Amino acid sequence: MLPWRTIIAIDKECDVPVYLQIANSIIQEMKKGRIGPGIKLPGTRQMSEILELHRKTLVRAFEELDAQGWIEMRPSKGTFTSKELPEINPKRFYIKQEKRNSFPAETGYHVKVNNRIRTPRHPHRNITGFHDGPDVRLMPVRELGNAYKSILSRAVNLRYMSYVETAGVQKFREVLSEYLNSSRGLQTSFENIMITRGSQHGLYLISRVLFSKGENIIVGDTNYYYADRCFEITGMQMIRVKVDEHGINVDAIEKICAKKKIRAIYITSHHHYPTTVTLTASRRIKLIELSEKFGFIIIEDDYDYDFHYCSSPILPLISADQKGMIIYIGTLSKTIAPAIRTGYVLAPPNLILELARLRQIIDTQGDPIMELALAEMFDDGEIRRHMKKALHEYHLRRDFLCDLLSRHLSEFIDFKIPDGGLAIWAKFNQSVPLPLLTDKLKEQGIILSNGLIHNTGNVSMNATRMGFAWMNEKETESAVGKLVKTIKGKI
Repeated sequence: MLPWRTIIAIDKECDVPVYLQIANSIIQEMKKGRIGPGIKLPGTRQMSEILELHRKTLVRAFEELDAQGWIEMRPSKGTFTSKELPEINPKRFYIKQEKRNSFPAETGYHVKVNNRIRTPRHPHRNITGFHDGPDVRLMPVRELGNAYKSILSRAVNLRYMSYVETAGVQKFREVLSEYLNSSRGLQTSFENIMITRGSQHGLYLISRVLFSKGENIIVGDTNYYYADRCFEITGMQMIRVKVDEHGINVDAIEKICAKKKIRAIYITSHHHYPTTVTLTASRRIKLIELSEKFGFIIIEDDYDYDFHYCSSPILPLISADQKGMIIYIGTLSKTIAPAIRTGYVLAPPNLILELARLRQIIDTQGDPIMELALAEMFDDGEIRRHMKKALHEYHLRRDFLCDLLSRHLSEFIDFKIPDGGLAIWAKFNQSVPLPLLTDKLKEQGIILSNGLIHNTGNVSMNATRMGFAWMNEKETESAVGKLVKTIKGKI
């Protein structure tokens, strides 16, 4: 037996791990020819006793040698040095520059910067303020946790830990179909639904499947920023149509269609984003008629249908679709919480199939366990109970914020009380520049959007969405107090 204790030099003060020192020592001896090819080595247990080291250290050393091709591990026979060395004429690799202590700050190659899409920003949801979204403190955490645990505890559900249907778990799509049919006057089945990672994911897939460079799409002026960017990167030509107190101007759409070929129109009919106005029933009927006449697609993004405070909401356009011209997009991210990345696309099965084809190359599937947990919460009535509770609370918060703004800032802020949704559309007096105001409020620990994201032209509207759902009454009172003080102190 070779004198392994002498051959293998170990320095426990060295920065190099002991297992690598062992591997490197054996490699050097093989390069020098003192350990020939095809020689049987002591087992890891015997070698650990010789070197007085833990066996796991030797196991790692042998695994390293095996990975590099210096040894061969033969089942039931032992470990042998390789008959052919992996490196005949080794050359040392020299790094000319000084050793760096951090990862490169930039790529060594050119990266095209997309200046059309704003840089991702920290959402600052750790800071209170007029955030546009639900209050996650109202989220049914315990119920969701119990449902999730329940799904994982059943052996029958182990199959969902593997790959599932690209369009989403059928059980969840069935439950969601029943909910949409009962709440929105639809007649769908699970085959009409594809589960997505939020509504934006669905919109992206739709754009990639249906649209081509140079085609025309009508959007509101102003419109949802990320929808615009989605159409833009597809290469579509956006035609903007004014939005008034009755929603998007459908007469203007008719005139455009008479002159140009329109591929699609994107609308947020229930509460236009960002202005919160509802598209009237008469305009909805005419828009559907125009779609059938001119052959354009209607993409109906119904992001906040579940939040309506005054009366029964107007049913979505898709409830009256007879020709398959409308694609309906929705989300549970606002109904429950933004972290629940669960949206859906509702359309005829042939489009759902094509969306699923495309999805395979970017996101094989969604989150089947979460989908099953949500399905169970729908079946148990937990989702409906949560929505009823949240709707009542948000109604109170809307009224509280609007009352404070009316009493203290009516000369500086113009707004209409929205009949639903989670925010108001606030137009600020030109004497109150929003970007400066938001900077001053942030210094005081209050977040308010500067509204720049809603500008579609060169002229600033000096308007923004002020969320009322995120804060309770105490927090709202404090935030409005700082807003009043900042504005009346002339910023």
